[in-house]
Amino acid sequence: MYRFLLTPRWWGINVFVLLAIPFCVFMGSWQLSRFEERMQDHDRATTQAAANEREAAAPLAELLPVDQETSGRQATVSGRYGKQLLVPGRKLDDKRGFYVLTLLRTDEGKALPVVRGWLPGDADAAKAPAAPKGEVTVTGALQASEQPGENGVSARGGLPAGQTSAISAASLVNLVSYDLYDAWVTLDKADAGMKTVPVSAPADSGLNLRAFQNLGYTGEWFVFAGFVVFMWFRLVRREVEFARDAELGLVPEESEQRAAV
Repeated sequence: MYRFLLTPRWWGINVFVLLAIPFCVFMGSWQLSRFEERMQDHDRATTQAAANEREAAAPLAELLPVDQETSGRQATVSGRYGKQLLVPGRKLDDKRGFYVLTLLRTDEGKALPVVRGWLPGDADAAKAPAAPKGEVTVTGALQASEQPGENGVSARGGLPAGQTSAISAASLVNLVSYDLYDAWVTLDKADAGMKTVPVSAPADSGLNLRAFQNLGYTGEWFVFAGFVVFMWFRLVRREVEFARDAELGLVPEESEQRAAV
């Protein structure tokens, strides 16, 4: 009754099933491993954030370049405040507002973007407090340059003069006339009249949409594997039932000829 499994048509079906099942299982396992890696990154970022709060501030030069180990570390740097910019469209405590970003020019000849605080409402230079004069030493959490279009950072252009959508050397290079560090800091205590901007987690280190996409894809691939097995058994069962009906004479002659083929 199962001799039909040796026909050329069924050889093709069987080979497809034998290849499809391990492929689906492999892809599902790979997606699951990606989700587990993101979980581990999240745990490491949480542990690192707790450690950063306990560690003493270190000179900026010792923490560059910014990576997942140094992101969020307290950095200290001295210099003089220069050009001030606003970063609109930033939320804090579910309220819409803007960052006050001031460039700190260091003795090394480079400028470090410093987020001095957050203010509610539309970006307005008249609302932003002026930066302190003279030589200052600031301490804040070190952050990697933002990427426009990622993690909620706006990618739109055409902003008014004195505003930038992303805090990054690539975005600021056209707005200032001096070299920039490929990093920025958010003050651990905002200047008077503003709220402190919290530290952002390093890129790809949290349970973000990508992590749950990996988990969803894991389920999809395993479902595909199960569906392949289900369809194979269903086709076999239908073929067996067809053969039995043919033996009982319940199948028209044309159907018998087609089955024989």
